[in-house]
Amino acid sequence: MNATISWLIASLLVLAYGATVGSHPAPAPAHGILLIANQFEHTTLLVDPVTRQQIASVTVGVNGHEVAASPDGHFAFVPIYGNSGVGKPGTDGTSIDVIDLRARKLAATIDLGKPLRPHRAAFGPDGLLYVTAELANAVYVLDPAARKVIAQIPTGAPEAHMIAISPDGTRAYTANVGAGSVSVLDLKKRALVTVIPVSKTVQRICISPDGKQVFTHDQTAPRIAVINTATNQIDHWIPLPATAYSSAPTPDGRKLVANSASGKIFVIDLDGSRVEQSFKIPPAVGEVLITPDGHLAFVSCPQAGTVEILDLTAGKLLAPIQLTKGVDGLAWAAAN
Repeated sequence: MNATISWLIASLLVLAYGATVGSHPAPAPAHGILLIANQFEHTTLLVDPVTRQQIASVTVGVNGHEVAASPDGHFAFVPIYGNSGVGKPGTDGTSIDVIDLRARKLAATIDLGKPLRPHRAAFGPDGLLYVTAELANAVYVLDPAARKVIAQIPTGAPEAHMIAISPDGTRAYTANVGAGSVSVLDLKKRALVTVIPVSKTVQRICISPDGKQVFTHDQTAPRIAVINTATNQIDHWIPLPATAYSSAPTPDGRKLVANSASGKIFVIDLDGSRVEQSFKIPPAVGEVLITPDGHLAFVSCPQAGTVEILDLTAGKLLAPIQLTKGVDGLAWAAAN
């Protein structure tokens, strides 16, 4: 064996070893791009989920808290909320910035016509974009191709901050922060169905993959409300060691991953409604995103400027993605 062949074999062995015991030992997630809204820097970041490296930064308005990717992975939509927090004084956003993910630059700005504090955007199975409009007590419906508003749906409550859409596209649910409630919307009729009282204050919302349960987070007690979508009532509560801020279900619907401002990630067994694992992270008032294959959970930590990574398959934390303070909303863009 000559020296060149020996060197190549040794190099391959080192690479293989590093892939399994290095700082990023998890299996590579499903192919795509991680999108991160940084509200302190007024940017949307594109991060390679395999290398954990930032590959682009696009400047948007003041401030974009959340980001949504089009189903084809071509565009990202960033509602421009303003420079305040929910329910607090400050500027009132009036627009949505559109990013071309292929060109990695701002492509357009959609003018919503008046101050709305648009916050969370989500695509429905119908291909339309649904955006919470806090100051209008409504959800705005947009045609993303025409880049214009085509309808409004009343929420019946103020501070409709976040939205979750049922898998079949018939219903939407908003978490109304200061009202402490969840609104149920009929997306076909574009009408309010009901408002479900939950607590004095709630934060964020998500829905199970089968559409049977909606989860929102009580901010006055360490518990998560589980709403039965067939009855539009709270079915039960999931008790926690500390108050949760946001959560996301795994694709198989068996677990819920929640983050806490106390600096914890909780992995919850939904069958038993109990916390089965807990991990220490920086205080987290950001978002939880689970990769489409269910292998990894990303948790944004705005104050620390990191995105923490939980390997759900191995049940352990990986080295975080080191960014800058202000990282908040997360989205997954399909490879294009």
